[in-house]
Amino acid sequence: MNKIVAKEFFSENVVKLEIEAPQIAKSRKAGHFVIIKIGEKGERIPLTIAGADEEKGTINLVAQRVGVSTRKLAELNVGDYVTDVVGPLGRATEIENYGTVLACGGGVGVAPLLPIVIAMKKAGNRVISILAARSKDLIILEDEIRKYSDEVIIMTDDGSYGEKGNVTVGMEAAIAKEKIDRAIVIGPTIMMKFASLTTKKYEIPTIASLNTIMVDGTGMCGACRVTVGGKTKFVCVDGPEFDAHQIDFDEVLVRMRAYKTEETEALAAYNK
Repeated sequence: MNKIVAKEFFSENVVKLEIEAPQIAKSRKAGHFVIIKIGEKGERIPLTIAGADEEKGTINLVAQRVGVSTRKLAELNVGDYVTDVVGPLGRATEIENYGTVLACGGGVGVAPLLPIVIAMKKAGNRVISILAARSKDLIILEDEIRKYSDEVIIMTDDGSYGEKGNVTVGMEAAIAKEKIDRAIVIGPTIMMKFASLTTKKYEIPTIASLNTIMVDGTGMCGACRVTVGGKTKFVCVDGPEFDAHQIDFDEVLVRMRAYKTEETEALAAYNK
């Protein structure tokens, strides 16, 4: 059992929880994730660690209220307990001094992007961060990203904040101004697909995180298998980050819909 010590809503459906998990806080690295469970018979869901405080022994998790499990998580309050938190899992982000790194986050993808931005900056890189969302109220963790970025570009679909346009518009602007040595993209699958096509055009090495496709988190269920460079990979044990230019994003998009019927039925039953 892991106690919730702080809770904050970024928007109506996006919540940040600070949870006691001293061993995970001590050993986690950028890119790692945890598997959590709400209730003894709850669903196992993966969440990338958005930050940690080793002295307090806590980790930060950010979740978007979409299905039954994330709704149950969002309903918990300070003092409540998350039944199970297992981690850190997955392979950590490869952090080096690449030169100039373009870090692109879409929606709640900014949460797992934050520890990567911090690590890249501490490694001596120049970091340009692009935060993209449908509207201003869905931009999250801007202050934290700015603290570790040399430049921040805000993109909103409706133009309510920053520049109007999607993430690739911001990427094109950044690439036109200076040489980019490395890019990382995290967000909705369709956003990562087109962001990766953009960097491929300019031959910029790019990493994408497929964290949202995971189910079991230990390589047992096979639900997160994807094709990378023509080979089958399991996101939870081989990733969650891969060479974005080698990912079959069309296959990932199909897999993201694999449990759509079951998820819809479960949510309907939960809302009765």
